[in-house]
Amino acid sequence: MELPELEIIREQERTFGDEEFRAELASVRPDGTRKWIFAKQPRGKFYRWRTIVSAVLLSFLALSPFVKIGDEQFLLFNLLDRKFVFFGYPIWPEDFYLVVVLFLTALVSIVVFTATLGRIWCGWLCPQTVFLEMVFRKIEWWIDGSAGEQAVRVRGPWNGDRIRRFVLKQSIFFSISFAIANIFLAYVVSSDTLVGYIKDGPGSHFELFLALVAFTVVFYLVFARFREQACLVVCPYGRFMSALVDEHTVTITYDQKRGEQRSKWKRNDARSSQNTGHCIDCNACVNVCPTGIDIRNGIQLECVACTACIDACDEVMEKINLPKGLIRYTSAEAIQTGIKNWFTPRVKAYGTIWITLVLITTGLFYFRSDFDVTVLRSPGTTWTQTADGVANFYDLKIINKTSKDLHYSLVVAKPHQAIVTPLGLPTIVRSGEVLKGRFLISVPMHETEEHHEHEEHGNYEIDIAIDVKAGGKTIKQVSTELLTP
Repeated sequence: MELPELEIIREQERTFGDEEFRAELASVRPDGTRKWIFAKQPRGKFYRWRTIVSAVLLSFLALSPFVKIGDEQFLLFNLLDRKFVFFGYPIWPEDFYLVVVLFLTALVSIVVFTATLGRIWCGWLCPQTVFLEMVFRKIEWWIDGSAGEQAVRVRGPWNGDRIRRFVLKQSIFFSISFAIANIFLAYVVSSDTLVGYIKDGPGSHFELFLALVAFTVVFYLVFARFREQACLVVCPYGRFMSALVDEHTVTITYDQKRGEQRSKWKRNDARSSQNTGHCIDCNACVNVCPTGIDIRNGIQLECVACTACIDACDEVMEKINLPKGLIRYTSAEAIQTGIKNWFTPRVKAYGTIWITLVLITTGLFYFRSDFDVTVLRSPGTTWTQTADGVANFYDLKIINKTSKDLHYSLVVAKPHQAIVTPLGLPTIVRSGEVLKGRFLISVPMHETEEHHEHEEHGNYEIDIAIDVKAGGKTIKQVSTELLTP
């Protein structure tokens, strides 16, 4: 039995008048109920390139938690211990400003790309799009067949064939969702910890296992049921995108000057009439759209710039011997005037801010110290008399931000006759550890008489310089004062 044409059976297809299409979603009926979208599988160069990019991104996502640089995980976002690792570079709570700067830089990067290239993030890089279009839909097409077959089956009875396909598909969807949840958990608790949890079994970490199952259910519902609604209803990016895109933005655009007036294709149709455009009103661009919109209506919030409509239209143009590019990457201004002017003052301003943030971020990372050393005179203490002279108590705090243990020693660089006496201080600071302790600095009495600087409440202060040494080198020098009578 031959299947009906997809454009006839597709539930989401409709006709809009003027700008009415902007007042409602293509996947939601006027009464608010859901209209399921059966998107046809795209074919073409853009889809092939998206498949390659998605394969690289999925491989990166799956492997990054298990790649180590030195002793550090390649990427780690441990919110519980407030430790972040970017490309093997650890960031501890004391350096949290780096995470903030990175976040701002990433946000401005998306703003710059959106202002110049539209929603290229949504169509090519967003995890939601990559998983949905390149994993879950491909499995759906493999199990349930083409979009037309899916639409017919949904309207049919629950027979044995439909039940088998449904159970198989949903089982695979849930298994992939469980794998995704585990991968994201590896980014949070580290891959080594996750492997340990798996070896221990769910019973040893039952609460964490329940949380993992809960996230699995969320991922499953998003990709199996909620789908494009995540982009259209939940994601805020599509909303502020409208403030970034203008007539100069290069994005997926329908060439109205070339395409209108539309008319159906006829045999030996040369399209030579000035009143007849190249669009043959075949709805191929609508049938492949994962959000169910008609790109010929112009730029819309629902468009995720997936390029499926470009491939579909180019395939039709090739079949009827008309030039490709009726739908292409261009700007509305270029369509109307033929002038490409994407480098506008607004883009220049965004670009300047972006370059400034990149330079600041790079500088902050480059000049960040691997060790933080803080020396403060112990609160509530002044000076004390010792056999060696005059002494002060100090609190020491050392943060080792590297992936290696630090063997250190404290040496007073100034004055030279001062002596450091550790008070139970360990000589090793483990990787990622914060060491806290106390020590004593003693200065001979004759030394205090030579270094008096100014008087404060009957006490004199001597400037102290302390070198923190490791491997025979000074890794940090800190300054403080020593009180004397």
